[in-house]
Amino acid sequence: MIAAIIQARMGSTRLPGKVLKKAEGKTLLEHVVERVGRAKTLDKIIIATTESPNDDAIVDEAKKLGAEVFRGSEEDVLGRFCGAARKFSAKHVVRLTADCPLMDPEVVDEAVNFYLRSPEKYDYVCNVNPPTYPWGMDVEVFSTKALEKAQKETKLPHEREHVTPYIRNHPEIFNIGNIEYKENFANLRLTVDGPEDLAVVGGVFNELYPKNKHFKLADILNLYGQKPGIFSANSHIKRI
Repeated sequence: MIAAIIQARMGSTRLPGKVLKKAEGKTLLEHVVERVGRAKTLDKIIIATTESPNDDAIVDEAKKLGAEVFRGSEEDVLGRFCGAARKFSAKHVVRLTADCPLMDPEVVDEAVNFYLRSPEKYDYVCNVNPPTYPWGMDVEVFSTKALEKAQKETKLPHEREHVTPYIRNHPEIFNIGNIEYKENFANLRLTVDGPEDLAVVGGVFNELYPKNKHFKLADILNLYGQKPGIFSANSHIKRI
């Protein structure tokens, strides 16, 4: 069983409650769930949030959207993902985040299919090592077995806060693959961390959503070529 686990919480230093902010009348979390729900390779969508009362609103929204919910540690996100994978008996996990509301389901499918069909039998596949897709189309696919090995063996706090660093930092243990886009758009920022990001993402939805609710990455890039001003508010933020 392949489960998309979407990381979500209300806490955010730069834009508190960002995942429940709205674009075209829907919360960012709703957009993520709807768009990811069109991926053909997924069996289940799970929202992994924290046990903090502040995140009760995320649980309510997830239930409204018909997504499964798992609540775990706020700091130990690796443990939270392990708990979610175990609870729903996922054999493979697709890690996504709720602050990427423009995620293209075809990008998810491409990553999952590459992971499943490769003769190399990967433990972990992503599209960010190195990144070529826009920032906000980030996908990671890995086995629950690899996830649990990381959970058991990692000792460093930052490797528990970000789910996959232990896997990525140990290519001698895990077989790691990466997919690349046909052009390099790594510095095009489509994720939401601050108000300027919300302005960009909101602008993209305002422009594309009324005409085609199922718009794709190609449509976003076409818009970027035609109306680059929509993307200017956060263009000064460089990808690390």
